[in-house]
Amino acid sequence: MLSAKRLADLITEVRLLLGGMLAWLGLAQGAAGLPLAVWLMIADWTGDCLDGAVARRSRVHDHTWVGDHDLEADMLVSGGLLAYLVFARFLDLHLAGAYLLIWALVFWYWGLLRSLGMLFQAPIYAWFIWVAVRDAPGAGWWIVIWIAAAIVITWPKFPKEVIPGFLAGMQRVWSRLHRAPR
Repeated sequence: MLSAKRLADLITEVRLLLGGMLAWLGLAQGAAGLPLAVWLMIADWTGDCLDGAVARRSRVHDHTWVGDHDLEADMLVSGGLLAYLVFARFLDLHLAGAYLLIWALVFWYWGLLRSLGMLFQAPIYAWFIWVAVRDAPGAGWWIVIWIAAAIVITWPKFPKEVIPGFLAGMQRVWSRLHRAPR
């Protein structure tokens, strides 16, 4: 029998496949695959919203490896999206490489903190949304609509939990920065 926790893990695992599909899409179709990339990201973000909600509804409150590495799954999907953007020539390879190098150094120094992981993903998603609205508006605007709908549906979680959690995490990073030996 498929438990809620296992279903949540399965959703996360499918999301990882979507990240790989995004990278492949960039290689196989390039810029022509942009509308499909939009729908893959909408599917991923929908899965991201669902996997946590499903896991929290589980009567079994144990930890699973997949559930404990949800942030890493999110980051791998955004890495697949970054690969799509590079392979489809929406982003320069050198810029993407520098971005990844800088973030590798940040994570090496501070560790994989949730707020830093979120900050790592944000520019990739922002650039993708901009490219999608600019170059494939028929699909691109669906991302904007999806984001607005997700905020409305999950209200007040976004302003009461997500944003304060992110800001508190960034405050911890800032505090560590100022306590670091010089």
